[in-house]
Amino acid sequence: MKIIYKSWWKVLAVVMIGFTLIAGFLVPVPSLPILHETIRNLYFHVPMWIGMMSVFIISVIYSLAYLNTGKEEYDMAAVESVNAGLLFYSLGLITGMIWARFTWGEFWSGDPKQNSAAIAFLLYCAYLVLRNSIDEEQKRAKISAIYNIFAFPIMVVLIFILPRMTDSLHPGNGGNPAFGKYDLDNHMRMVFYPAMLGWSLMAVWIASIRYRIRLIEHKRNTIN
Repeated sequence: MKIIYKSWWKVLAVVMIGFTLIAGFLVPVPSLPILHETIRNLYFHVPMWIGMMSVFIISVIYSLAYLNTGKEEYDMAAVESVNAGLLFYSLGLITGMIWARFTWGEFWSGDPKQNSAAIAFLLYCAYLVLRNSIDEEQKRAKISAIYNIFAFPIMVVLIFILPRMTDSLHPGNGGNPAFGKYDLDNHMRMVFYPAMLGWSLMAVWIASIRYRIRLIEHKRNTIN
């Protein structure tokens, strides 16, 4: 009973994602021009970004905590949160490219939103490259923590601000209305909101698993 109590949010994540996978393909959607049935990708593409943002925010919090305390555990939590975030970042890019193929005609059209997302993705890949290029542990942790703290607001600007200032095909950018302005009916909202919660919890779950694995490896290497 105690284990179930501690894992309630994991159970919730599984239930929400299971509901999304089933209802996402069965619940009726509004008939919109161009989008048609591809609007079902909204249940996956956007929640993947929300999951990514959730663990990236957690990574920044742990980076700040590391700089404040110097505890190795905080550095490990920060980097594993970034690793989990990059996984969901990749899924967000892939689902976006698939959606673009069926609505815009090609996987990559050079849309400002796509280009900015790609640049921000490389920004976080550079974070991992930076970590692997520094051998001394404390120096690596401190520099990567500072990098991570500055990378997050840059990523936010690249993905959520700059595309809104230019012409873009992406909903909610360049003068285009967001999906909330379309006929996003109650059936879709019934699936969309649980999807955002479920994928966000799953991202945190994956990050916590990766952190525990890294912690075990670190303790084992310390003993040896």
